[in-house]
Amino acid sequence: MPFSNSSELSPSFILASLPGLEAAQSWMAIPLCSAYVLAVLANGAVLLVVRAEPSLHAPMYFFLCMLAAIDLAMATATVPRILCFYWFGSREISFAACLLQMFLIHALSAVESTVLLAMAVDRYVAICHPLRHAAVLTNGATAKIGLLAVARGVLFFLPLPLLLLPLPFCGSRVLSHSFCLHQDVMNLACANTMPSVVYGLTAILLVMGLDAVLICLSYLLILKAVLRLAAWRERLKVFSTCIAHICVVLAFYVPLIGLSVVHRFGKDLAPLVHIIMGNIYILVPAVLNPIIYGVRTKQIQRRILSLI
Repeated sequence: MPFSNSSELSPSFILASLPGLEAAQSWMAIPLCSAYVLAVLANGAVLLVVRAEPSLHAPMYFFLCMLAAIDLAMATATVPRILCFYWFGSREISFAACLLQMFLIHALSAVESTVLLAMAVDRYVAICHPLRHAAVLTNGATAKIGLLAVARGVLFFLPLPLLLLPLPFCGSRVLSHSFCLHQDVMNLACANTMPSVVYGLTAILLVMGLDAVLICLSYLLILKAVLRLAAWRERLKVFSTCIAHICVVLAFYVPLIGLSVVHRFGKDLAPLVHIIMGNIYILVPAVLNPIIYGVRTKQIQRRILSLI
């Protein structure tokens, strides 16, 4: 969609609509809204339960609270704006709002990746060095890890909107998703975007890429320690404490990798694929994480049932 040259000084973008389904978007928004409400209720319940239950005041559950807060922030930064578009036809998003949303999405993803790495280290210490677990992962250390995760996300991904800020946007302003992503906005610039490309790729590799490698390394060490146990029942019992975290890691990294593959190699795919992958990336971790830990953690189950 071409824009006049006067809009280059204060550009705005057009959110992607469901191709061929524009007339039914208000109905299509109902499942999206339901998933958002479920994510808010489930993650809010986790935060309330951990706060109200003294027996859950431990590093593992504090990390779970961090995940819940991140998922709430991620969903709230994107889904209400998408629903405004689907229900009220508000497709246009200002340049400043787009950059802010883009920064929040990437920074929160980096924070979540760091917390998942910290949870993997927590499982490694608990299984491989159980006598040192209480001394290494104290509540104070957990709080410092949370602050470090936030600082890491902000410092690595704040330059992304700053690199896009001076670029001109003189052609099409239609995005590939119903929200703003760095790769999507960057591709619409009519100037040299190589610095933004290089920095964006470097930040992804140094944060999410490095975290994924370290998480895999942690589980290799855990698996090595588990296999040393003589009885199969002991092996299964010990490794079962990692099942919930493994599921949460997959719920985060699989949509992330899928969205990256679609952006890199899916230029010929239907626009609907981009929109669906984007919505999965935003909502799947927020919905699944509290459900996974709610199913796997008996203390959380009992407390939620008592609240109900």
